[in-house]
Amino acid sequence: MTVREGTHGKGGGLLPALSAPRFVGRDDELGTLASALGRTPAVVLIEGEAGIGKTRLLREFLASQTARGRRALVGACLELRVPYTLGAVVDAVRDGVDNVAALRLNGLAGALRPLFPEWADDLPPAPEPLEDATAARHRLFRAFVEVLGRLDVAVLALEDVHWADEATLEFLLFLVSRRPQPVSVVVTFRRDEVPSASPLLRLSSRLPPDARPVRLAPRPLDVAETASFISSMLAGGHVSHAFAAFLHARTAGVPLAVEESVRLMHDRADLIRRDGGWARRRLDRIEVPPTIRDAMLERVQRLGPGTRAVLYAAAVLSGPADHATLLAVTGLPEERFAEQSAEALGSGLLREDTSGQWSFRHPLACYAVYDAIPAGDRRVMHLRAGRALRRWPVPPVAQLARHFRLAGDAEAACRYTEEAADLCVQSGDVATSALLIHSLVATVPLPAEVLVRLVTKIQFQALSGSDPYSAIIASLRSALAGQVLTAAQQASVRFQIGRVLMVAGEIEAGRGEILTAIAHLPPGSAEMARARVLLALPLGNARPVREHLRWLREAPPPTPSMASLDRLHLSVERAFALLMLGEEAGWAAAREIPDDVPEPRAASIVVSGHTNVGEEATRWGRYEEAGARLARARTLAERHQLLDYLDSIASSQAHLDWFTGAWSGLAERTARLLGDDSGVRLKDRCEAALVAGLLHAASGDREAAGERLCFAGRDDQQRIEAAAALAQLCLRDGDVDEALRLTDQLAEIAVGGGLWSRAVEIAPARTAALAAAGRLQAASEVADAFEGALGDRDAPAARASLVLCRAILAEAGGRLLEAATLFTRAATAWEALPRPYDALLARERSARCLLAGGREELALPALSDVARALSGLGASGDAGRIVRFLDGRGGRVPAVPRGRGRPGYGNRLSPRELEVARLLVEGLTNRQIADALVVSAQTIASQVKSAMRKMGVTSRTALAVRVVESGLVGDLDQSGVGGLNPRPASDE
Repeated sequence: MTVREGTHGKGGGLLPALSAPRFVGRDDELGTLASALGRTPAVVLIEGEAGIGKTRLLREFLASQTARGRRALVGACLELRVPYTLGAVVDAVRDGVDNVAALRLNGLAGALRPLFPEWADDLPPAPEPLEDATAARHRLFRAFVEVLGRLDVAVLALEDVHWADEATLEFLLFLVSRRPQPVSVVVTFRRDEVPSASPLLRLSSRLPPDARPVRLAPRPLDVAETASFISSMLAGGHVSHAFAAFLHARTAGVPLAVEESVRLMHDRADLIRRDGGWARRRLDRIEVPPTIRDAMLERVQRLGPGTRAVLYAAAVLSGPADHATLLAVTGLPEERFAEQSAEALGSGLLREDTSGQWSFRHPLACYAVYDAIPAGDRRVMHLRAGRALRRWPVPPVAQLARHFRLAGDAEAACRYTEEAADLCVQSGDVATSALLIHSLVATVPLPAEVLVRLVTKIQFQALSGSDPYSAIIASLRSALAGQVLTAAQQASVRFQIGRVLMVAGEIEAGRGEILTAIAHLPPGSAEMARARVLLALPLGNARPVREHLRWLREAPPPTPSMASLDRLHLSVERAFALLMLGEEAGWAAAREIPDDVPEPRAASIVVSGHTNVGEEATRWGRYEEAGARLARARTLAERHQLLDYLDSIASSQAHLDWFTGAWSGLAERTARLLGDDSGVRLKDRCEAALVAGLLHAASGDREAAGERLCFAGRDDQQRIEAAAALAQLCLRDGDVDEALRLTDQLAEIAVGGGLWSRAVEIAPARTAALAAAGRLQAASEVADAFEGALGDRDAPAARASLVLCRAILAEAGGRLLEAATLFTRAATAWEALPRPYDALLARERSARCLLAGGREELALPALSDVARALSGLGASGDAGRIVRFLDGRGGRVPAVPRGRGRPGYGNRLSPRELEVARLLVEGLTNRQIADALVVSAQTIASQVKSAMRKMGVTSRTALAVRVVESGLVGDLDQSGVGGLNPRPASDE
C-alpha cells in the first residue's frame, strides 16, 4: 500500500512513493504456525526482540485463518508504568462481541460487569462478592471462558505479554491448564524483558503432559531477504547488494530497523538509482542512524507542527485512542485536526484499526516520539488527556491517575491514584497498587499528611527493581525541608524517613531519624508502637540486648482502635524482634502469625512475617521450623501473586539449604539471584552471595569465595556471618592478624552485646583467631560471654557452636584428647540439626587432635572417612586437603571423586595466581597488577600471599625467583625476561 507521495531526490529525479514492506523470509514460521494451530488447541509462544516481526508474523497468519472461517481474538499488552488489570484480554473480547445479549450468557457472566460497564444492560446481575481474592479471580476467569466458548473462538492471541499484568498471565495459565483446553493460545513477547519470577515462564515449563507447546523465534533477515524487503518498499525496484549488505550490517537484519532506516533515507532523499538498481549515496561517508529512535525522531521533526501535535497526542495517550480523545489532547481545531491527522496517518507512524482506534504502528516509535515532546507541552497534553477521559461514562481511573500525575495536578492525581490502587487491591493485585502509589509519591510534590498516608500504604517488597526506596526518601525529605509543619507532622514525616531507610538497609541513618522523631509521635499510636519496635531490632551497630529489649517493652501493645493492618504489622514485627534478640517468647508470638489471610495487603505482611521467622529459625538451628515457615510464605506469596516476595524467600531457602547440606543445584540458584542486579534487592543478592561464597570456599576456590563473601558483607543481616567465613579463610591461609581484624568489632556486637543468635558463626571464628594469636585468656572470655548470653535457651545451633568454641580452646591449650572429645560432641550436635558440613569439619579436627595425641590408628581411618563424606557432599576443596595430608603421611588415601564447580588447586598455583606471579616477575607492583587484571589491589595482595604460602617463601622477590626456577613462567624468556634472572619485585 502506498503511504505517501513521491519525493525529489538530490539529483532532481523523483523517488518512488514508499510502500509498506512485503512479508519476507517467514515461510517456515508460517508453516509451523499452521501445523500447530490446525489441530487440537495448542500453545504457541513467539519470542524475539523488539522489531523482529512477531506482530507481523502473527497477523499474517491470523489473516489466513479468518479467510478459512476460523475466528481469532487479538489483544495487545501496553508498556505502561502501571498496567491495566486484564487489559489485553478485555480489549480482545470487547472487539469480538457485536451483540452481548445474543450470546445468552449464564449467571456467571455477571462477574464481568466491572470490566465491561458498557454491557451492563445485557449482562446478568453481579454475583455475591467473595472474600477470597483467589476464588474471585477464578470465577472471573470462568466467565471469560464462557464468553470465548459462545463466540466460537479458535485462537486467542495476546501480543507483547512481557508487559502483561499478573492477572492476564494467570488467565493464560488458567486457559492452558483446563482440559479440554478451550482455545488455542498464541502469545508474543520479548524474552529478555520477562522477569525471572514471571508466570509467563510457566506457560512452557509447567504445562500439562498432554499439552502441545510450540516455540517460535523469528530470526533476523539475511542479506538477500533484506534486499527483497527494501525492494518491496521501493515499488519492486532492484536493490544493490552493497546497499543491502550495508543496511543489513547496520540494522542486524531486524525488519523494523530496516524499514525505519529506509523511510528516513527516503525522507532525506538519500536514495539514488545506480546501475539499474537502488543504492545509497556514498556508503562510506553518509552514516545510517545507529538506532531506531534516531530514525523516528528525525522523521517526526520533518513533519509540520500540526502533524507533530497529532503524533505527540498519540504518544501521550500511549495506547489505542478514539478520534474524539485524540482530538481533545491535540488542542487543534476540529477542521485542522482532520487534515493533520490524515498526514500523521500517511507518515506511516500511526495506524487506524477497524474500530476506529488510532495507535502507533510500533511501540518503539511511540516511546521515541514521547521522549521528544517538550516538557511543557507534555504536561499540557497529559492534562487534556485527563480531562477528556474524566468525561467518559465509566472513567478509567488508572489512566486518569497516570495523566494527572504527569500533568502535575497533585489533587486529581492523588484522588485517582488511591481509587485505582484500592481497586487493584480488591482484585488481588498488590504489586500494581504499590506501583501506582510509588509513582505518584516519587514524582508529584504532595502535602505532608497526604504523603505520609500514601507512603504507609506502599508495600515495598511488591515493587520490582533493586532500589524502590531512594525516590520515596527524597520526597519525604523534600516535604520536611520545604513545608511549614507542626512538631507532630515533622515527627510523622521523619518516622517514615527512618522506617524506609531501615527497610532499605541504611540501619544507622534510619535509627537516627526515628530517635529524633519519637518524642513527638502521638502516645499510644500505631506510629509510636512501630517506632519503638523498629528501634528494638538489633541491626546495624546494635546496642546491648538489654537496651533493645527496653525499647520493645515500651512499645504500646496493639489496640482495637488501631487499623487492622497496623495491628498485624505490630504483631509480626514484635515476633521478629523477640527472635532476633534471642528471646524464647518470640516463638509464642510467631505462632500468632496467621497461616493465611484473604486480603492481599494483609497477605504481604504475613508473607514477610513467615519469611523473617524462617530466617530466625535458621539462626537458632530449628531447621524444620525454618523450612515450614518458608514453605508457608512461598505458598501464600504464590496464592496472592506476590511474586516479588519470592526472591527473599528463595535467598532464605538457599541459606537454609547450605546449612542442611541440600547442595544439589544450590550454586545455580544463588547465581540466578546474584545475576539479576536490577530486579533482585541488595539484601537478597547479599544472602545469595554469602551462600555462593561458602560453596566456593568448600570447593577450594579461595579467590571466588573471598569476592562473594566481601559482597555479602554489604548487607547488615549477612555481614557478621560473612566476616566469620572470611576470618576462617584467613586462618587457613595463616593470616591471623586479618582474622583478628575481621572479627574484632562484630564479635563485640554479637557476643559482647549479648546478641547470641548472631554469635553462632562469629564466636568460633573469634575464638580461633585469638587462640592462634596466643591470646587464650581473651579467647576463653569470648566463649564464656557466649555461654552467659545463651543461658538455657533451646537453640541447637548455638549449643553446637559453644561446644566448638570449647573444643578450640582445649586444642589451643594442648589438651588434645579432651579437644578430640569436644570436637566429636560438636560434630554430633551439628549432625542432629542436621548440619553435615560443619559436623564433618568438626570430625576432621577431632581426628587431627587424636593424631597429634599419638592415636594414629584411630585418626587416619577417621580422616579418610571424613574426606570421602566431604567429597560426597560437594566440598571438594576440603576433601582434597585431607587427601593430600594423608598422602603425605602415607596413610590410607580414599578414592575421592572430583566435585563440581571450580577446581581446588591445593598447593598448586591457580591460573589467576600464575598470571599474578608472571606480572610480579616483570616487576609490577600490586596496584599495577590490579590495574592490568581489572581487580582490586586487595584481591592481588591476597593472591600474592596465597602464592607465597603455596611456594613456601616469605617475600615477593623470593616468590618471583621460585616460580621462574620452577618453570611455572618459563615463557618469559620469549618476552625478553631472563629465565633465571627476574627483575626485583617490589615488596609492597
